[in-house]
Amino acid sequence: MLFDLDALPASSRYKLLVSTVVPRPIAWVVTQDAAGVLNAAPYSFFNVFGSDPPVVALGVGNRPTGAAKDTLANIAATGEFTVCLVPETALDAMNVTAADFPPGEDEVAQAGLTTLPSTKVRPPRLAESPVAMECTLFQTLPIGAHSMVIGQVRAMHIADAAVMDPVKCYIDSPALGLVGRLHGAGWYTRTSDRMEVKRVSAADWMARKD
Repeated sequence: MLFDLDALPASSRYKLLVSTVVPRPIAWVVTQDAAGVLNAAPYSFFNVFGSDPPVVALGVGNRPTGAAKDTLANIAATGEFTVCLVPETALDAMNVTAADFPPGEDEVAQAGLTTLPSTKVRPPRLAESPVAMECTLFQTLPIGAHSMVIGQVRAMHIADAAVMDPVKCYIDSPALGLVGRLHGAGWYTRTSDRMEVKRVSAADWMARKD
């Protein structure tokens, strides 16, 4: 079935995109305002977009009133944030931080989360996350009702149990126990369900066809 996104309202375009672009990694973003009040919020419009420089990007929408969400306002004010990835063990706490708390409310405290100090940025990271990235603002692009926030990753914290070889930077990804976002209001998936497909070179592929 063909869907003409140019002719559909934004709400319908959203449904089609989030129901088909799955699974999506989740950025659990921690920021601070100028007064030091913490904010934590999850975003599944998120991914990594380069390694030189190392950059990640997330799409941040506005509040229903049109005002900027705390995440965007804090990043604009300070230029710093951390991105923590979400393990299954912290899924309920992440869900609490997704609630629409009023501006200035500390979602970290509301969810009973524990913070650890960062090394290069002021916002802390979440102890419950096995992966945390310390980021500085690289660029913000306004895109309709959303803003694409591009952050340069300055440092990463990865749980020791998932580091196979720190010199070669080999990471045991399944050991991280991460979850991904699916469709609807509350569906998620575990990254432990996986399959391996060996990469094939063009030469090998052409040889198989002969």
